[in-house]
Amino acid sequence: MIQNIKKLGYFLLFTFVTLILYLTYLVMVEGDTLATHPQNRRIAVKEAGIIRGTIYDRVGTKLAETKWLGQRGERVYLKEGKDTPFAHITGYVSDRYGSFGLEASYSKELLGLTEADVLENVLDKILNRTPQGNDLVLTLDAVLQRTALKALAGRRGAVVALNPRTGEILALASSPTFDANKIDQPGVWQQLNQDAENAPLLNRATQGAYPPGSVIKVVTGAGILSQNILQPQATVQCPGYAVIDGQRIKDNKAHGSVDFIKAIALSCNAYFALEGSKLGWGKFEEVFNQFGLNEKPEIGIPVRPGTIAQKDRRNQSQLAESAFGQGDTLLSPLHMALACSAVANRGIIMKPFLVKEIRKPDGSPVKITESTPWLTATTPQVAEQIAQGMTAAVNWGTASSASIRGIEVAGKTGTAEIQSATETAVLPHAWFIGYAPAKDPQIAVAVIVEKSGAGGRIAAPVAREVMAVALMRDER
Repeated sequence: MIQNIKKLGYFLLFTFVTLILYLTYLVMVEGDTLATHPQNRRIAVKEAGIIRGTIYDRVGTKLAETKWLGQRGERVYLKEGKDTPFAHITGYVSDRYGSFGLEASYSKELLGLTEADVLENVLDKILNRTPQGNDLVLTLDAVLQRTALKALAGRRGAVVALNPRTGEILALASSPTFDANKIDQPGVWQQLNQDAENAPLLNRATQGAYPPGSVIKVVTGAGILSQNILQPQATVQCPGYAVIDGQRIKDNKAHGSVDFIKAIALSCNAYFALEGSKLGWGKFEEVFNQFGLNEKPEIGIPVRPGTIAQKDRRNQSQLAESAFGQGDTLLSPLHMALACSAVANRGIIMKPFLVKEIRKPDGSPVKITESTPWLTATTPQVAEQIAQGMTAAVNWGTASSASIRGIEVAGKTGTAEIQSATETAVLPHAWFIGYAPAKDPQIAVAVIVEKSGAGGRIAAPVAREVMAVALMRDER
């Protein structure tokens, strides 16, 4: 009997200690995460009595604000046409479906529930004031976002524009978008989720997984030059194909004698298949990582890191295809915009960011994001060689439709072949990356238009529109 009582006592003691440890873990480790989780109903209840902060673009355009109706605030998002052009970035706040985007990741700041807001919250209670959260000022430019979506013209795709010298993201457009104001209306959420073909809730700019086509050649080119696989002036004969490991890889035409500049300008697959495969998988993966293509930069919204072939698929022909943008490589437009910015910024990628400033309701700053270097992708000398190739591509190569009168532009086209199990004849994805002015880069752009045709014909004009509008604006 005594033994049984002892066992029961040990069991209760063990259970008690386990419970204490678990509660300590929840409070100390998971506390912040659980408190701000989009599905946390306590946040939703508490928010009902707070004026949530406003989200502005870089010049003061209201992208999201709370309009107070009686005893409750209603979140309203900037609407143009039938959609809200910033929906994939600002996200939404829903009583039924939680929150998403910056509304979720900056929920504590927007509700004024950070440690820095404690005193203000106490005063609100003493003075019986309605609590008001902090405002966010983004790096985005509403005019550029509008231009990007207009240029996509309803086609499925994405546009990313950023300042290569600061890392500020200027536009992050994903098409199709949706109306964040209607998330809670009957049937809307189900309709958005059931539209598998258009996937309007997917942020193609940061979460899209696309074969990069020939825009990857700026990365492969950096590997070829930095590893001294081939000198820029050395030439390779392109008969219209390359033979790698017994497999014939077809080019789009016979380019003849090709050096590095010509290979970039005319987008010669044979050159990059032959020389890129000499890198070996180790060096190819190394330069892939140096350009941050495997990274998941923390910008406040979900980002899918880029991927290359799994190790069990890494043979020579797969490497050759990956070197010119086919194979198993999958990347987002954000990653290719960052790779382009490395060329524009002499090999340095600045840390990308979306939130420029957090402000109190009276306008005083709480936090200002400073521009900082993020990665060293390549050397200034190698970046200059690639830049010459990209400038030639716009002046007399495949990217001529990106040219802007009076401004020198650097660019690279991509046409990514895809296969579909359900469609017999599928057009390729059209890609373009570029920056301008070529000698004084102020904007870098990546564009993809899904299943639309050649990058030079389809994607380059979209980028041209965005760059031209950006360079004509006084403030970015």
